[in-house]
This record gives sequence, structure tokens and C-alpha cells, in this order.
Amino acid sequence: MGWRPFAGWSWDLRSCGRQGHATYHPDEPELAERLSTTTPWGTAWRCLRCGDYVVGEPRGSGPADDAPIVLRGAALRDAFVLRILSVDKLLRGIVILAAALAIWRFNGQRAWLESTFQTYLPLLAPVAQKLGIRLEDVTFVHWIERALAARSRTIIEVAAAVATYGTLQLVEGTGLWLMKRWGEYVAVVGTSLFLPLEIYELVDKVTALRIAALVINLFLVVYLIWTKRLFGARGGARAHHAALHTVSLLEVERAAMSEQLGRTRRSRTAAWSGPRSALDRPRSAARRP
Repeated sequence: MGWRPFAGWSWDLRSCGRQGHATYHPDEPELAERLSTTTPWGTAWRCLRCGDYVVGEPRGSGPADDAPIVLRGAALRDAFVLRILSVDKLLRGIVILAAALAIWRFNGQRAWLESTFQTYLPLLAPVAQKLGIRLEDVTFVHWIERALAARSRTIIEVAAAVATYGTLQLVEGTGLWLMKRWGEYVAVVGTSLFLPLEIYELVDKVTALRIAALVINLFLVVYLIWTKRLFGARGGARAHHAALHTVSLLEVERAAMSEQLGRTRRSRTAAWSGPRSALDRPRSAARRP
């Protein structure tokens, strides 16, 4: 047998270990009977996430239609992936907003920065020459020179654009972390808008950081559209919500109960409409000339 380090991994048990079991007492007596059992220590209720029976009072109660949708199985795994992507978005947003603040502060300290740049750049030139580096050809030095030569209004506009992009990243990350459908749409649209720019930067110069960013964003777009059925893919929102209800343990028990009731009714109907014995037949039919 091959090496399978995650063969015994269970997303349901992992989530129950972190958040506790999700037990629920439905008001429907027959359904409540299917979700509970009697033990020497008291009544145990079945967890809607992992399926284990837990002794004690359920964490929720009410009509079955009002029961919360508890993610389990593949849906729980998708939620874990979304949380990872949301952390990436949130960290990007914080860094970008910090950069926007730095650009805005730079506009007010331009004179001091220009004086510092003109003072220390000649001091670094001999060291750079010994290392075989020409400061005149360094891209970062050119960026600083362009920024110092830019107009004040241009710098403010750049800071506003960078701040807007950072805010968009925070909104995407928040929506993905809360697993809201609007957040998934915002993440797909916002990420897709900047894919052409990332491809252009990658064509201009190939770096490991740019390749990683492009791969992550492409994965995010394809993954969200396919698994969350966005923009009508694989049936759209209706199919997505139907799939969540299908994997719900409460819905599975309701379907099993309905099927059992249907079988009982069919068997009773067949018993009443089946052939009768000789004692149940009319006397006129039993007599023969």
C-alpha cells in the first residue's frame, strides 16, 4: 500500500473538535426520534456535522425548517480553502493600504526626502562601484527619481488609487472569510480585472513572486466559479443551495423518514387491495350451482 498520510483525516471531526458538536432538537416528534437515542447517561443527540451521538442537551431547537445549515464533507473542505484565500486577500489589503499611506506621507515630506537622497546617493556610489553596480542603472533609483520629479497632484492620485485597491482587497477578504455569496462575486470580479496587468508584468519580467501571484489569482477565479457555481455555472445559485441541503444530515434524515412513510403507506394499500381469503369472499361468490 502507498503512503497515505491523510487517509484518516476528517474535516467533520476537525471542525467539531474546534467548534463543538452541532446538535439540534427539531419540533417534529418523528424526526426528533431519528436524531436521538437513549443511553444510561441520558438522551444523546446526533451531531449534524460528524454524525456522532452526543449526550446532553442539544445546542439548538425549533422547527426543522429553521435549523441552521451545517457544512460537512466537501462543503466544509471548500470553506477551509476559502478561509485560506481570504487570509491572503486580507494581508494584501493591509500591505497595500500601508503603501498608500506611505505615498501620501511622501508627498508632504518631499523636500526632506529629496535632500536626503541627494546627500546619501553620492556616498553609496563608491561602494556600488566596488561591487560592480552602477547606481544610474538601478531600477529602484529611477523610481525614486521619477517620484521626486512628479507633481503633487499626481502623487495624491496614485495614493488614492493604491488605497482603493487595498480597500477592495479587504472587502474581498472579509466576504470570503464570512463565506458570503456577494464576497465570492466581488473576489472573482476584482481578481479578474487585474489579471491582464499581472500577465503584462510577467511578460515584462519573470519573477517567482509574480508567477506565484498569478497562479494564486487564477486558481481563485476558477475555483470560486466552479465550486460555488457563480455566474450560472453548474446550475447557478439554486443548484448551490440545493447541494448544501442535500449534504445536510437533517435533510438526509427527513428524506429517509419520508421514504419510510411512503413505503408503509404503499404496503398498507397493497394489503387492503390484495386477494382475499375464502372466508372474506361474499357468500354468493363462494356458492356454486
